Amino acid sequence: MLVFVLLFATILAQPLARRTGLAPAVLMTLFGCALAVTPFAPHTHIDPNLILPLVLPPLLYASARRTSWRRFAADWGALTLTAVGLVLATAFAVAAVVWAWHPALPLASALVLGALVAPPDPVAVATLAGRLGLPRRLVSALEGEGLFNDVTAAVLYTVAVQVVVTGRFSGWGALWDLVVSAAVAIGVGLALGWCGSLLTRGLAEASWQVALGLLLPFAAYGLAAAWGGSAVLATLMCSLYLSETALGSGGSAYRLMGDSFWQITEMLVTGFAFGLIGLELRSALRAVGHEWPTLLGVAAATIAVVVALRLGWLGLTWAALHRWWRRTDADEPYTWRETVVTWWAGQRGVTTVALALAIPFATDAGAAFPARNEILFVAFAVVLFTLLVQGPTLPAVVRATGVRGDPDDDQEFEHRLWHRIRDAQLLRLDQVAARERLPEQVLRDLRDGFSARPTFGLGTQPHVAVGAGRTLRLTDRIQRITTEIHAAGRREALAARREPDAPIEIVDRVIHHLDLHRRG
Repeated sequence: MLVFVLLFATILAQPLARRTGLAPAVLMTLFGCALAVTPFAPHTHIDPNLILPLVLPPLLYASARRTSWRRFAADWGALTLTAVGLVLATAFAVAAVVWAWHPALPLASALVLGALVAPPDPVAVATLAGRLGLPRRLVSALEGEGLFNDVTAAVLYTVAVQVVVTGRFSGWGALWDLVVSAAVAIGVGLALGWCGSLLTRGLAEASWQVALGLLLPFAAYGLAAAWGGSAVLATLMCSLYLSETALGSGGSAYRLMGDSFWQITEMLVTGFAFGLIGLELRSALRAVGHEWPTLLGVAAATIAVVVALRLGWLGLTWAALHRWWRRTDADEPYTWRETVVTWWAGQRGVTTVALALAIPFATDAGAAFPARNEILFVAFAVVLFTLLVQGPTLPAVVRATGVRGDPDDDQEFEHRLWHRIRDAQLLRLDQVAARERLPEQVLRDLRDGFSARPTFGLGTQPHVAVGAGRTLRLTDRIQRITTEIHAAGRREALAARREPDAPIEIVDRVIHHLDLHRRG
């Protein structure tokens, strides 16, 4: 019943978010808190071993579908600074401050806390950022940071949890484990992605292909974990590989069905996770008992470190590299105003919640996991602050800094892309016409139909006048030729998507229109 209530509330939160201007994640967090104080709210007990395997694979795959591997390859330097450097710095800084503030908390447990509060979550701000009209490259930078900082945080979190659970730590051993973990994860992820792309091409029905795409991220997570690899990194590698190949090799029905399926999946899983925050906070408060006033100071110190360190890191990075970003037109914020927006948009969310709930209850020796309830209390406090304070005030920060995207640039890019597609289709039409020796009237009708598409967005289905004297064979030829020309336009759109500076959302919208037009 509780699962139904949270999922139903997730659906209702979507239209309410449009009316209020708040992100659905904020509304679901508030709903979870309100539900927790009701007398009929059930006591939740979630198996820690199920949290990460059930929540992260679908969210990573859904996020990977919205991005491009070429973009990451082009911006690997900036991503390394934020998704690796900033996450590690935040984790160790939080561990040091918390341990100094609350010495009763073991240092290894403090590092667990630091690892799980370190990564900002793009899911928490993506929808709100889009409605605020932020530059697309800024939103892309936040989403790219969110994908890879999950990997960094999860690896560090795993090492810290193992230290607490086993009671043993070796610096060289940990370094070797990290290398092996990364190698196994990359191998598993790419191998499953490659096998999955081959199987996808061999399946005849779009529903079968989408079902396979649902299973593979879970398989990557489970296999990597079983073989000593980073499950999150394996899932990300598999997801990126599948998302790249699915666009090029899958049919229009597969892409259309997949888009709808993964939008729904991401919405429900995200809403469920944020709804759990309030419910689990009640359990954490009950568990810590009379110690909660002391933990408020720990939580405040953790929040201060998380927020201040992000501002300092991004500010120093901007001061050192903004001239280089401006020269290279890199896809990272290169004005101090955009840096401020990026700082305040660093909300914690699903990853922090999932990692916190996945903390084991006991060590290998049978003792209770040290300070597990305290870690959950502080982690949820950080999430609540970033969601309920930073989230609602992000629009004010955007207005104060004057950071806005230029819709004319988006329209101009889309206009140029449609013309690229039209030119590719007409070129292919001329090649096919010469090969097929099409009648002049048929060629003229096809050219008129495909030439109109950039002007009207979706365009109209190219119409060919086939008189009573024309044969069915000619009609079949025209259908086959039309399909071939559609494929040429889609290949041009995919080529544009692989360009590092291409707005992925716009290209995906154009591809979606092409698929709809092809199915219509």
